Order: sequence, then structure tokens, then C-alpha cells
Amino acid sequence: MNPFIKEPHMSTVESSLPEVNASVSISGSANFWRRLLGFLGPGFLIAVGYMDPGNWATDIAGGSRFGYTLLFAIMISNLLAILLQSLALKLGVATGRDLAQLCRERTSLRVSVVLWLMAEIAIVACDLAEVIGSAIALKLLFGIPLIWGVMITGLDVLVILLLQSRGFRYLEALVITLIGTIAAMFAVEMWLSKPNMGAVVLNLFVPHRSIVTDPGMLFIAIGILGATVMPHNLYLHSSIVQSRKYLRTAAGKRDAIKLASIDSALALTLALFVNAAILIVAAAVFNRSGHFEVAAIEDAYKLLSPLLGVAGASTLFAVALLASGQNSSITGTLAGQVVMEGFVNLRVAPWLRRMITRGLAILPTVIVVWLMGEEGTEKLLLLSQVILSMQLSFAVVPLVYFTSKPEMMGEFVNARWLKWMGWTAAVPIAGLNGWLLVMAIWG
Repeated sequence: MNPFIKEPHMSTVESSLPEVNASVSISGSANFWRRLLGFLGPGFLIAVGYMDPGNWATDIAGGSRFGYTLLFAIMISNLLAILLQSLALKLGVATGRDLAQLCRERTSLRVSVVLWLMAEIAIVACDLAEVIGSAIALKLLFGIPLIWGVMITGLDVLVILLLQSRGFRYLEALVITLIGTIAAMFAVEMWLSKPNMGAVVLNLFVPHRSIVTDPGMLFIAIGILGATVMPHNLYLHSSIVQSRKYLRTAAGKRDAIKLASIDSALALTLALFVNAAILIVAAAVFNRSGHFEVAAIEDAYKLLSPLLGVAGASTLFAVALLASGQNSSITGTLAGQVVMEGFVNLRVAPWLRRMITRGLAILPTVIVVWLMGEEGTEKLLLLSQVILSMQLSFAVVPLVYFTSKPEMMGEFVNARWLKWMGWTAAVPIAGLNGWLLVMAIWG
């Protein structure tokens, strides 16, 4: 008998995020576009995690030091994200459970506890980057000390409570608005920086051998992977896709998976634009002018306006950073709720659940910032991405395993080619992240 896997037990488990499960109505029209409109939203909440302040740190470092070369790493990371998020949403729709619930129900107690702890560590690490990013933005825009900025960002839990009490669509609308703000800010920044578009297109689609032969470039490339494909997003997507009131029949699930996959692909394509734009601006402004060692977000802010000769360039940068940090904190809080409810099956009032999960993320951040001071934020961002990348396999492996089990997925089980692609993605992720840890330890 396999000590790691068990048959599902018969204990009663609430639906994922019960207060919003099947709360968003979907058009019953035969018109494809009307049905698709009802599914637009969850993918954008997920895409937020792919353009958070942790991504900024790696993209800025990659662009300033190596120019446009690492654009291919962003492209590959985004393709991996589309693949894994499609598996996560399919798991949620096909089984009616989220990934955390299935890990609890389908694995032994020891394995379940390990997976839960790894997921919690990933959420804290992710929140570390998001909270610090928001706090830095508040400092740059309004001169608020970093420690107070960290405390202010914790109030986003109140925003979630307010908007979700009015309906999940309001929360999605806020997130999409903030994503639009980030995209608009960087569209302007790209236009101002006048990048070499030929080099952009070439490096986006054609890999350069130096990505794997240059240790410094490989380190940042793996950091981009760790900052892009985030484990908590897999848990979250398998849950929030169930917020739609689709028919829980085979035909209804089939349509839901198709439409949710389109939503996810569109949103992640927008995330690709934002990530690529950050690296492109860093390459066009810093690398081109000889500022090869710009890696800290604050340094980028200080140099943008002088190097571009445009007074408002740094302000646009800070506004986008604030939108990114707040957006990511909101979705990170939701992911924390999904993980805690799924693994622990904790049944308390929604506001208390969110306060608990938010506190678990905010408190370590406050302590670390208090001890290290403002000078340590760059190291904290790097540390958060290393920790995140280490946790990724603990979410990817169960995801690929569960979606490849016919007894769980029924007709929606991974096809042979999709199963092969899933494991092909999971194994290199584990290997590259292990190598990232080795390089981080050796400096």
C-alpha cells in the first residue's frame, strides 16, 4: 500500500470559498461571446501574481544587466504558466474541489501536512514581495516611512471584505482596473524609452545560448521563472473558477473549462506584456546608458526621469508599482484563505479567516522590515523569489498527478500528450529551482 496516497475519505468538506462558490451567473445564451463574458475575471485575478513586485525585481535586474536577452525566459515562463493554470482550472471544474482540498483528501496525513506547510511558506514569501513593493511605492509617492507603508498595505483585507460582500464581480472589477493601470503606465514608459523593437522581437522568440552558459544570466533567468510561475496561483485558480454558476453536468463542465481556459490565456498574455515591458524599459534605459547594475526598485525610480529626460516618468513607474503591490496583496490574501480552508478545513467566519491568513503574511514582513531597515528591502525581494521557487514543485507535482488520474477527472483527464507536457514542465522546474538554491547559497 502506498503510504503517500490514500483513498478519499467520506468526511464532509465545504465547497471551496463557499461564500462565493457558484455566485456569478453565466448567460445561458447560445452566443459564445456572451458566455465568455461571464467567465472573464478569474484569469485576471491569477494574472496579478505574474506581474507582482517580485517580478519587477528580476525583470529590472535582467534588463539593466543583460539588455533584451532574457526576454525569452519571460516568454517560456509565461507559456509554462498558461499550461499549469489551465490544468488548475480544469481540476477545479472537473472535480468540484480545489487543489488544497484534494491534497488533503487524497494524500496521507504526513504528505498533506508537508504540502500545507510548503503552501503557507510560499504565500508568506509572495506576500513579502507584494507588501514591500506597495510600501516602497507609498514611500516614493508620498514619503511614507517603509514600516508604516507595510502596515497600511495590510488594510487591503478590508477592501476584500467590502467588495465580496457586494459580489465577487466587484472584486474582479477592481483587480482588472488595477491591471489596466499597470499596463497603461508601462505602455507609456515603453513609448518614452524608445526600445530597439527588432532586438525585442528577436530575443522574445529566439533563445540565446548565453542564458545557460553565463551563470549570472542563468541565475536571473531562473529567478524570472520563480517570480512568474507561483505556487499559490495554482491553488487559487482551482478555487475561484468555481465561482461561476455553470451547469455541473459533463456538458456544462466541458463548456466551463473551454471558456475559463480562454479567460486564463487572455489574462496571462496581458501579464506577458507587462513583464516584458518592465525588462524592455530597463534594457532601453539602463543597459543602453551603461547603468548595468540597476536592480533595486528604488534605484530604477530615481534614474528613470533623469535618463529619459521626462519629469513624470518616475511617477508613472511608482503608480504602477503601487497598483501591482495592492493587486497582488488582494489575490494573495484570497489564496491564503483557499489554502487554509482546503488543507485544514477550518470553519470560521469569512472575516476571521481572512484576518488570520493576512496576519500570517503581514507579521513576518513587519518583523523583518523592522529588524533589517529600509536598506534590506532588495535582499528581501530576492529572498522571497528564491523561497517561492523552492515551493513551486510542491504544488506542480500534485496538480499534474491529480489531473492525470481517470478516477478523479473522468472524461477530463489529461490526454497522453498533455500528461507528457505536464511532467516535462514539472521535472525541469524542480531541477532548475534546486540549482537556483545552490547558486543562492554560494552567492
